[in-house]
Amino acid sequence: MEILISFLGHVAIAIFLALNAPKYGKSPVLWGIFGFFFGILALGIYFVQTGKKLIGWILIIIFSMIIILIFIFFSVLIAFIFSSFS
Repeated sequence: MEILISFLGHVAIAIFLALNAPKYGKSPVLWGIFGFFFGILALGIYFVQTGKKLIGWILIIIFSMIIILIFIFFSVLIAFIFSSFS
């Protein structure tokens, strides 16, 4: 179920970017693909480039924090797995 929600979120971001990109002279196909594969990061970069810098930087920071938390989680998980073998 979570995968479906994530997929629909990425599709919604891709559609939004593809429809809004021509207003700022940007390629709708490129931004649609970028939005589909990178989601919130692409949306943040798009907002920074189109002048909505505050919301853009907030989205980029949120994305970065999520990636850092995932990295920490897996690092701790691997540390627990290897410490249990010794």
